[in-house]
Amino acid sequence: MAVSTTQSIWRSGGGDQTRTAYCGSGVMAAEFYIADASVAAATNVAVDSTLLTTYVVLPAGSVVTGVIINDAGTGSVDLGTIGVVSGTASNASIANNMTVSATGVITSGLTLTATTELAYLTVKIDTSGAGTVGGYITYFVADPLYGQQNV
Repeated sequence: MAVSTTQSIWRSGGGDQTRTAYCGSGVMAAEFYIADASVAAATNVAVDSTLLTTYVVLPAGSVVTGVIINDAGTGSVDLGTIGVVSGTASNASIANNMTVSATGVITSGLTLTATTELAYLTVKIDTSGAGTVGGYITYFVADPLYGQQNV
């Protein structure tokens, strides 16, 4: 993730052109929309209620750190991933039995495990999930090179 404009600015703004400073990875937010929280099979999550066939795709190495729900459904769901290239499903790899019946920020119960490949965000019912659910996920991308790609 260090090959980014933001991290280059941070490093330059701090005066470190030596690659000594480790600037880490920035936290990002992605909008999501679940059209039906009662789906039995893992289903790709859309980016918006008006873009139902445009799906949330997480970069390889993504670690979801929070789920912000501002459009609540009922019950609970599992959030997982399906590899864009491999098609390998990893149900509940992000959250198992995540309550979607109230607005708010969810950080407890997330797996905090990095994705192993470019992956679609998926949802499937866990306990009586129903209705539409929308909001934002926050995540960062683990940097295996510790910011050493650029100055």
